[in-house]
Amino acid sequence: MLVNERDGIGAAGTVAAALWLGQALGGPVIGRLGDRRGHRNVLLVACAANAAALTALVTAVLSGLPLAPRMALAVAAGLTVPQVGPLARARWARLAGADKRLLGSALSFDTTLDEVGFVFGPALAGILAVTVHPASALVLAAGLILVFGSLFAVHPTAPGPTSPAPGARADVRLWSPGLVLLFAMSVLQGAAWSSANTGVNALAESLHQPGAAGLIWAAMAVTSSIAGLVTVARPGSADLTARLRWTIAVQAVLTLPLLAVSGLIGATLAVSGIGLAVAPHLIALFGLVERTGPAARMGEAMTVVASGLILGQAVAAAASGPLAATYGYRAAFAVACAAVAASAALSVVAATRTAAPPAPSPSPRPSSPDRPRSRR
Repeated sequence: MLVNERDGIGAAGTVAAALWLGQALGGPVIGRLGDRRGHRNVLLVACAANAAALTALVTAVLSGLPLAPRMALAVAAGLTVPQVGPLARARWARLAGADKRLLGSALSFDTTLDEVGFVFGPALAGILAVTVHPASALVLAAGLILVFGSLFAVHPTAPGPTSPAPGARADVRLWSPGLVLLFAMSVLQGAAWSSANTGVNALAESLHQPGAAGLIWAAMAVTSSIAGLVTVARPGSADLTARLRWTIAVQAVLTLPLLAVSGLIGATLAVSGIGLAVAPHLIALFGLVERTGPAARMGEAMTVVASGLILGQAVAAAASGPLAATYGYRAAFAVACAAVAASAALSVVAATRTAAPPAPSPSPRPSSPDRPRSRR
């Protein structure tokens, strides 16, 4: 939409970064409020506010307002994103209880559904940009959030307000070394996506086909969805830490062909290849979040790591947008390759830290050795 209004890829990246930064800051707050006050009221307010902010952002762009108010509205839109994905994962954790196999399948399926959504989102945005108007996709997004986000808010699975059990600590500690490492990996993953996406947009713009960028990016979601469904159907015997290592290592290798891309077909093939490792990596990542985060603050733990993805996208958008405008689309692709390589290196450390020992039990009975985090 911003490129179509002759703002250029640099300004578009700046506004996108503002939206993502707002989402990264607001996500953990909404997750924490959801854990403490229940999902229903928190999400209903967030959905209404987010739909209003998106509508105001579209109006500001089409009215030709300066960059500063556009950025302010983008931050507001980000702050109010209702965090349906992370809170859905928290609901799965509550519903599955102690059945770890069921929980693993549920989280895998949920992550795959995210990828399926990413198939239709960019493709639909690209089609609407070409056939209707570049702003129509954001207007549709506002409507979808308002309607289906509200339905998610009032669904019977929505947990109500929680209060600490008698004798329990009022505020369970959220952060642990394992969660910090998973958050750092999510930041790098988000940076890789954002830089690659910026490169695809810059390439499409240089070829005078900006509407094709969404369709190209949807190719990654197609292959990622297929890989996710395969992972759900055949989870394999490797533990989550091992999956985390090899999936990001494969993704690092598959990202390198972006540096040789020179046309839309090549870009489509390259991002399709990357998608083969995306969903399996996210399945392992959020599976480890469930094992590492405290049960009493699971919604917040999920939103924190999901916000890491958004924070990485915001930082990378702010950096790769101007780089692509100055040096061309390959500069953005180079940032993507560097981010995935750094994440692969960090995964070696994360693999040894996420399987943390269980916290000391307050009761005389010893903790069960197969429980890597606090008891539910």
